[in-house]
Amino acid sequence: MKTKFLLLIVALFGALSLSSCTENQRARKFGGDITIRLKPGEKLMMATWKDDNLFYLTEPMEEGYTPKVKNFYEDSSYGVLQTHVKFIESK
Repeated sequence: MKTKFLLLIVALFGALSLSSCTENQRARKFGGDITIRLKPGEKLMMATWKDDNLFYLTEPMEEGYTPKVKNFYEDSSYGVLQTHVKFIESK
């Protein structure tokens, strides 16, 4: 009985800790995938992490620019945590 109660407490704590994080924080700390759809008419120039925050630089698309899907990868030193951020541009 004690074991089941302990497992329930651990599961609840884990669920609460994951639900209190933003998608950026979960991906940065635990690895995973994020998809970001940029505003129509914006193209991605650069992206970087600062702690758990993802910053990305955009600029307006030039006339005739073809929207692209751009990928931003983060690999930890030992390859344990891997994060993939997909940026989707649109006109």
